[in-house]
Amino acid sequence: MKEDELFLIDTNIIVYAYESIESERKNKSLKILEKCYNGEITLAVSNQNLAELSAVLLKKIKIEADEVKEIVRDISDFQGFKKINYSKETIISAIDIAEKNKMSFWDSLIVATMIENSILNIYTENLKDFKVPSLNAVNPLS
Repeated sequence: MKEDELFLIDTNIIVYAYESIESERKNKSLKILEKCYNGEITLAVSNQNLAELSAVLLKKIKIEADEVKEIVRDISDFQGFKKINYSKETIISAIDIAEKNKMSFWDSLIVATMIENSILNIYTENLKDFKVPSLNAVNPLS
């Protein structure tokens, strides 16, 4: 796989797959994850995504803690997800990205983590949050 084909999957896309209500966005999110689990694509996920996912599943979707831990372990252990993380240098870069692009710090931290790992694509529903030169933000739900 070429690096330009690798996409980080934003937290919102993963969250939609676990919603209890059937919807088009849930079905599309599930299809993306199924492609990854079937080995058709590799997706990147950061520890930040897993932390955000845990918070949303616990507080908003009201999934039991044991199930959330299992979901996080499954994603973390599955080889079809390239796991990426940030360092103190990434945090410094994120501050610069946030200031330069008028972005939230947390979205900038995802961007900085992606850049450090040579990932230039992100699947997200929040295209406006990732308007950064050289970054390709794609809404797979539209």
